[in-house]
Amino acid sequence: MKVLSLIAALALTTALSACAMMPADTPGADAETISYSVGPCFGFCPVYNVSVMPDGHITFEGERHTATLGKQGKDGGAQAYRTVSDALAAYRPATGTTADTECESRMSDQQHYRIVWTAADGTETVLQHDRGCRSTKNDQLNKTMEALPAKLGIADWAKQTTRPGVGRG
Repeated sequence: MKVLSLIAALALTTALSACAMMPADTPGADAETISYSVGPCFGFCPVYNVSVMPDGHITFEGERHTATLGKQGKDGGAQAYRTVSDALAAYRPATGTTADTECESRMSDQQHYRIVWTAADGTETVLQHDRGCRSTKNDQLNKTMEALPAKLGIADWAKQTTRPGVGRG
């Protein structure tokens, strides 16, 4: 009986220790996957998609005018997810809705962003943004989106690259 009690105590201690070792900033199982796509412009702008899972796994897919074409993946850790989540929190629309940023003025032929927060149950929350849609808040969003590849460690993949024979746009 003492052996069983000792085994039970050891199992409980191990389980509690494992919980205590989880970082405080680790997203829970109910955290959303955050993805964004960067669309073409009237030029040689990079076109790509990025997805960041709650566990920090990053998927990159270069479509056109990027240094890396095709799918790539890497583990960015929980901090990668937290970086994207925190950077985009101020721009997130109400859950389950699709919203477009509002413009004070507009420049044509700029890239478009589509940012999607996907809940574990499949509910999508979407923000669509035209880089040419200018306002103080949108200019800050543009800076945030420009900084994400470096913060996620994928800047070398997303870097603008012009290839012979590939048209613009």
